[in-house]
Amino acid sequence: MPNTPHLPSAIGSPITEDDIANYLANTPDFFERHAELLSAVQLASPHSQRAVSLQERQATLLREKIRMLEQRIMDMIRNVNDNMALSDKLLLWARTLFLHHEPNTLPQLIADEIASQFAVPQVGIKVWGVAAAYAGQAFAQGVSEDAKLFATSLTEPFCGVNTGLEAINWLPDPQAAVSLAILPLRLSQSSGVTPAFGLLVLASPDAQRFNSTMGTDFLARIADLASAALSPLR
Repeated sequence: MPNTPHLPSAIGSPITEDDIANYLANTPDFFERHAELLSAVQLASPHSQRAVSLQERQATLLREKIRMLEQRIMDMIRNVNDNMALSDKLLLWARTLFLHHEPNTLPQLIADEIASQFAVPQVGIKVWGVAAAYAGQAFAQGVSEDAKLFATSLTEPFCGVNTGLEAINWLPDPQAAVSLAILPLRLSQSSGVTPAFGLLVLASPDAQRFNSTMGTDFLARIADLASAALSPLR
């Protein structure tokens, strides 16, 4: 016959709640031998003032856990659907760039399509170090050396509030820019950091649209594709 754990003797020391909890945890067949206790023990309901049985209370806890799991599953499904929709928009945007064959208008097309496909209120773009044939274009002018150095210093897209960076002046309405995403444009190399040859600026009047805690992987893909599309200008 298996040994059954015993509660500490009342003579030695008082029985504590921990002693009872340990006893029940180490005696899994206790409620099989005393099944009547499952319905006899009364607990306060978390949803009302009435008393409920241990079984009913456990069922309530399980239903709450199931609801929480269902909510998490629905959140995951929504995230998957959102990511799929975002990927579709990225592919449509990239397709538009690759089908465009006029380098002079390509930078503005990149900005316009980002604004359209991803519902970004304002988008600005500048490119430097371009071939002589494109040096007179508006997108290749009006960039200081400090801005170029800042672009090269960025190893990933920058997101945060508008702090008066030079790049906001490339936007149609700089005063309406509250949060920014600044994407350095560069042709990647196998090692080291390639100097940037341009900047994409995304702006929104919503302070949380481009906040400093958001992930930047998707923005980095936009920067990679834009950089590749703009390579003929160099």
